[in-house]
Amino acid sequence: MTIPFSSRRLVSGIGFAALAIVASQSSALAHVTLAAAEARPNSYYKAVLQVPHGCDGAATQAIHVRIPEGVIGVKPMPKPGWTLDIARGAYAKSYQSHGKAVAEGPQEIVWSGGSLSDDNYDEFVFTSFVTDFSPGHAVFFPVVQNCANGEARWDQIAASGQNPHDLKSPAPMLRIISDTTVAQARMDHGSMAKTGADAMAGSDTFKAGDLVIAAPWTRATPGGAKVAGGYLRITNNGTSADRLVGATSPGADRVEVHEMSMTNGVMKMRPLSDGLVLKPGETVELKPGGYHMMFMDIKQPLKAGETLKATLAFEKAGKLDVTFKVNALGAAGGASHQH
Repeated sequence: MTIPFSSRRLVSGIGFAALAIVASQSSALAHVTLAAAEARPNSYYKAVLQVPHGCDGAATQAIHVRIPEGVIGVKPMPKPGWTLDIARGAYAKSYQSHGKAVAEGPQEIVWSGGSLSDDNYDEFVFTSFVTDFSPGHAVFFPVVQNCANGEARWDQIAASGQNPHDLKSPAPMLRIISDTTVAQARMDHGSMAKTGADAMAGSDTFKAGDLVIAAPWTRATPGGAKVAGGYLRITNNGTSADRLVGATSPGADRVEVHEMSMTNGVMKMRPLSDGLVLKPGETVELKPGGYHMMFMDIKQPLKAGETLKATLAFEKAGKLDVTFKVNALGAAGGASHQH
């Protein structure tokens, strides 16, 4: 079997803070990605490779994924109608697994012989064990997608300080996080689950006419990042509809209101040229994965614990100055002081 990757050893971990931007901040997630993009060191990890399309309209006939150094105990899931091949090799060093030294294992997985139409979406799965990477590092799983009329190579890795979304064909990336990050994310998730008065308690609120804007927040950004997401809740207590038509911020060259949606298995983001409708008596939440604001060409990195000023513009209620709290990089919600 021909292995489509070069024989050089892949770089398995580099400083994540120098290159990561939350996936929801990209304009179109049309490449091969990992469904779960975070894992703790020394833990089991189920990798789900998401394949949203073929190559220039042609059906996918094979998926090759390279296993990086430090990811061991790999076991791929067979797929009906596809042939599964595993290329094994020696690791750069020996690892401990269940009290035994492990010096070699799967280094490439190939699913071939199938046919995934360009109109369809599918997932390719394997389990593994992530070894002792340092929290904050990134691990890359380069993928080659063979199609009926050629191939697509998702194997580019951002250099230090480079925005990965500037890459045409980025490799699927796994971020290594600490137990502290996991605990904080759970706290944020619990905060986001609150409703009504509980959700409003302790959150910053701003009013413009009949509109109440609650808990504006954003995330810290790595050095070199040029975009940041903005999130908040807007409640229209009036009897007529209003519309969020735009925003400005001294910390960014421009601010846009965006919608994120899934189309044919591809996550896409588009600006709302007509603004965001706010119906009477309803609450609209701008959050990761849905409606959100985008601070474009930010003038300096956002740091956790700081704030970002902005002015919202509404069709009827007019302009309103608000303050976005900057939460930690990777934060899942806005109730805590941390896209």
